[in-house]
Amino acid sequence: MVTKLKEVDAVIIGQGLTGVTMAKELTMAGLTVVGLERGPDRRPQEEVVLPRIRDELKYNARKELMIDNAVDTITFRNNSEQTALPIRRWGAFLPGEGVGGTTNHWGGLHWRFLPADFRIRSEITQRYGARAIPADMTIADWPVSYDELEPYFDKFDKLCGVSGKAGNLRGNKIAGGNVFEGPRQNEYPNPAIKTSAGGMLFGKAAQEVGFHPFPTPFSAPSQPYTNVYGIALGRCEYCGFCGRNSCEANAKATSATHVMPVLRNDPKYTLRVRAFVKRINYDRRAKKVTGVIWVDMKTGEEYEQPAGMVILSGFTLGNTHMMLYSGIGEPYDPKTGRGVVGKNYCYQFEANGTAFFENKVLNPFIGSPGDRIAFDDFNGENFDHSGLGFFGGGYIVGGSGASPPIGGRALPEGSPQWGAEWKKQTVKWYYSVMDFNTQGSVYANRANYLDLDPTYKDAIGRPLLRMTYNGTDNDHKMSRYLLSKLEIVVKAMNPTSYSLRPRPRTFTIVPYQSTHNTGGTMMGSNPRDSVVNRYGQSWAADNLFLTGASLFPQQHGYNPTGTLGAITYLTAEKIVKDYVRNPGPLVHA
Repeated sequence: MVTKLKEVDAVIIGQGLTGVTMAKELTMAGLTVVGLERGPDRRPQEEVVLPRIRDELKYNARKELMIDNAVDTITFRNNSEQTALPIRRWGAFLPGEGVGGTTNHWGGLHWRFLPADFRIRSEITQRYGARAIPADMTIADWPVSYDELEPYFDKFDKLCGVSGKAGNLRGNKIAGGNVFEGPRQNEYPNPAIKTSAGGMLFGKAAQEVGFHPFPTPFSAPSQPYTNVYGIALGRCEYCGFCGRNSCEANAKATSATHVMPVLRNDPKYTLRVRAFVKRINYDRRAKKVTGVIWVDMKTGEEYEQPAGMVILSGFTLGNTHMMLYSGIGEPYDPKTGRGVVGKNYCYQFEANGTAFFENKVLNPFIGSPGDRIAFDDFNGENFDHSGLGFFGGGYIVGGSGASPPIGGRALPEGSPQWGAEWKKQTVKWYYSVMDFNTQGSVYANRANYLDLDPTYKDAIGRPLLRMTYNGTDNDHKMSRYLLSKLEIVVKAMNPTSYSLRPRPRTFTIVPYQSTHNTGGTMMGSNPRDSVVNRYGQSWAADNLFLTGASLFPQQHGYNPTGTLGAITYLTAEKIVKDYVRNPGPLVHA
């Protein structure tokens, strides 16, 4: 038996950074909101405290903040001829769970996509010809532009308290910042994080060989800061435990610290945790959703939450799964190319490296992901792709901080992997190692997609989401090109030894690469080619809105957080100003 609850103005599925931000904006406009979160509540004052938060085994190795694979997971295969199998332990990517979602354990690098990224199909066609794009590359222009999103980028920067150095302030290029970025109306809310010793070496070498280095923008204040909701935040303490851990300094951006302190006690907001949403109730004929069915994971009881509006704000994989299982929109068929839900799934194509310096002490235990130096010379359309055999690109970054005591034990190639000699080598090299990364784009391909698995089910009986994904020739050529540019800088630093690691030709789900999953419910200009319109509103139900990276038509050469935050603010504003006053389609096809 399903217990029916009192209707509210909006129910929001997922209480990560986009879901909680959306809830805050709607309650400020006077709407009643229920936030549903499958995982636990995350109260920093209780959980993110010393010494427990620095338990590297608990958080890094045993993945305390991630979805429980015994409750929900996905199946994976490299191509549609294979049989997909369930992921029993997260490896390549790490979906978060609980209030705050994946931002509880993200690294915190905070980017805006480049202006050309938003018109990438048109840009490539104009620069290289109508036939330049391969037939199986299903990239698309975004239905919004960088200029339209810039005010929302700015607001999201101020929510997160981002630290960085502008390189393009209202069209004026500024040395020391990223001169390739789109024009921003304001400087970053906070000055850049202090650069690690390795970052300074990397930046100096990059400049010497003719590139344009700048400090990486970091989603945490470098100084005490009060954000747009009046929440006082701490500053980065360079503790070295950002990745896979929450922030003990109340600095790194997550909804648990940056929004919930003012939302939690709002009488118009109700938070329900351990609430596993089963499906969205959909009236196909009326093109409306009426609410959701959710399961209390503590008791097993089912509830119906009626709502005038449903906002789906989960992780990329969860958003797509919910749409497929609820029967909203036409599922994508890779054989015919028809359908949209599950189409244009993309990943992030990263390849990294390590260098060792026998005569330098770099103190890698100090720092944060924001202490690196990057350069953007080979990102997006910042360079000429003529004759290269690929499209896309990414940023290149290097530094030496934030290496935890267990996981930060890199060794030169050929070193022993265990035993007394291994211990000796880890002591020798721990203080003298730098790491590098190339974070490349993934341009959508017809063969990479998401659908429902025909065999395996989750804890409440739904088919698991099935991922079909492999790197393409375009991805590998792009990534190796970035590595070749990285190698120029590494050689200029004159290390004792170094190694660069291209991605294997066949993607494996086991070792970690990146949590940057995008696509599956892409935004676009018409219902034939997309799941939602420019405001995240479903073409199939005008009172259903989506937020998050599942809206991206493809993945560009940055992590998705800054862009998905800007789109969330755009959507929230449109709902409050227009949809609430006159419910219905916000864009007519």
